[in-house]
Amino acid sequence: MKRVAVTAVLAAAMLVPPAAAFAAPPDTGNPVRHLVDEGNAPGALAAVRRDGRDRSYVAGKGDTRTGAPVAVNGQIRIGSNTKAFTAVVVLQLVAEGKVGLDTPIDRYLPGLLTVNKDATVRQVLQHTSGLPEYTDKIGLTRIGDVRDRYLRPHDLLDAAFAHPAQFPAGAKWSYTNTNYVLAGLLVQAVTGRPAEEQIGDRIVRPLGLRDTYWPEIGETGLRGRHPHGYNRADAADPRSPVVDVTEMDPSWGWAAGQMVSTPADLAAFYRKLPTLLPAAQLAQMRTTVPTGYPGQSYGLGLIRFTSSCGPVYWGHGGNIHGYSSLAGATDDGKAAAVVQTALPGVYGDPETATKRIDKAMDKALC
Repeated sequence: MKRVAVTAVLAAAMLVPPAAAFAAPPDTGNPVRHLVDEGNAPGALAAVRRDGRDRSYVAGKGDTRTGAPVAVNGQIRIGSNTKAFTAVVVLQLVAEGKVGLDTPIDRYLPGLLTVNKDATVRQVLQHTSGLPEYTDKIGLTRIGDVRDRYLRPHDLLDAAFAHPAQFPAGAKWSYTNTNYVLAGLLVQAVTGRPAEEQIGDRIVRPLGLRDTYWPEIGETGLRGRHPHGYNRADAADPRSPVVDVTEMDPSWGWAAGQMVSTPADLAAFYRKLPTLLPAAQLAQMRTTVPTGYPGQSYGLGLIRFTSSCGPVYWGHGGNIHGYSSLAGATDDGKAAAVVQTALPGVYGDPETATKRIDKAMDKALC
């Protein structure tokens, strides 16, 4: 969505599967080869499931300093794909009768909202709450200002609520990361347990996502094999040098964008997501509103995309310093996740770069 759903988040002991399980085939049919060849990023990787078979692809360099290849099915920061995990847990709590979708979220988090206190849980999950955004107020443009900075969820809300609402709750759609900080806090308030623990217990372990995790407080590296990620030192200055941003504190993303995964795990998550929810809650998650972007509408932490080969696919995207990803699955069993090791626009025009990522996903599924 312009992939604002991806780009607004700048824009989860690991068991690493043996390399033989994800052997990269020749470049013929490689859906991410063009991301490197056309200059989007130094490296790219993908996982694809079609016809009941799993394939993994890589292209380019995983480390521009050493020239090492991209790690096959390497770990990456998944940015806003985290939102889909958070939304699933909230909808499970709805199914358990602990949360009401059309109940004001202020009822569960009294005193946190200073504007739009009538915003419902549904509106928060669907980005129609009108709450103010925090990401443009905490200094994300200069990587040096945020790389080693730990931010608590309430720090993020303080930054957001120092500003007025964008519009009255329910008036329209606007992608806002503040919504998912609140959704994470809602999970904690209702369960009495950390949001990351609930995501682990309810999603990651039941689905067997061995390479997916929520980084611990202060954890700045990636635990398993991974390609390096790159960003401009100052995203607002096109003359700023491109730097390695693989190690950073992702706390500013929290329940909106903090998790780490692999392409294979992401594809598996979206393919298996329907098994995590009763039919009624899955239907609610897939009830979408227009976003203004062609071929895309937004549900509850889930985006409905169209593809060139017909079937819609359900997924999300994620951008965070160093990594841009797009993942999803169709109802007939196809699934894919594509990743490049730089945000759209670090190398070249951001709109063109985003279209190339969309093209990679379309090729992977079709």
